[in-house]
Amino acid sequence: MAGNAGSGQTVLVTGASAGIGVDLAECFAKNGYDLIITARSEAALGEVGDRLAKTYGVKVAIASGDLGVIGAGAKLATDIAQRGLSVDVLVNNAGFGHAGGFADQPIEPQLGMIDLNIRALTELTHIYWKGMLAKKRGGVLNVASTAAFQPGPLMAIYYASKAFVLSFSEALWEEARGTGVHVSCLCPGPTVSKFRDRAGTDKTRLGKTSKPMASMPVAQEGYQGFRANTRVVITGGRNRMMVGAAKMLPREQVLKTVRRLQEPA
Repeated sequence: MAGNAGSGQTVLVTGASAGIGVDLAECFAKNGYDLIITARSEAALGEVGDRLAKTYGVKVAIASGDLGVIGAGAKLATDIAQRGLSVDVLVNNAGFGHAGGFADQPIEPQLGMIDLNIRALTELTHIYWKGMLAKKRGGVLNVASTAAFQPGPLMAIYYASKAFVLSFSEALWEEARGTGVHVSCLCPGPTVSKFRDRAGTDKTRLGKTSKPMASMPVAQEGYQGFRANTRVVITGGRNRMMVGAAKMLPREQVLKTVRRLQEPA
């Protein structure tokens, strides 16, 4: 039986075909939110949508597309509006990483990370932000990473992109203070997902030595944090400890440590 916390509201979840995105969509569906789910794979979205609609009795709309393409966010929003749907909550989960030295990697995936992790997230947030403020409800859940808290040698653009997401989210949280609109930034550490394979982080020293969290507990912490309007949600006690240590150590030491962790195992 679906909960009623989100009754009458619709959540748009990006990157909802696998991993944390699917589990975030399920957390919202379980609590009565109708869903709009988007990712590149229409077939995978269809399977997710059918399962969640049948399990929780909510409405699920799917919209396939690559948000990394310039203008894709506006195109998605137009498609949603033309279907007569509205968005109360936006979950910006779509994103990817690419491991390796900056000079050793082609520029295309580096720019692609900026386009998806930063530009698309900003575009979609701007499209729906004014409406949320006007309604005095809903909000934005952005998925960043523990990478957001320090620079990342050998994964420089990814770490920098997530630092943007964290900073942007915290600023919006303050701008939304007292409005009824929630803003949370979910910062997972290593998590079981297709992200690791695509990014190549499973081959790094960090990937070989750290035990990744399952994606559902990560999503549950993110959902609960959003409902409570928690500004930043760092998943897992070990990850919280590491973030705290990074804040206390000299920056040069942090850089050396991260570089060593991101080197091939």
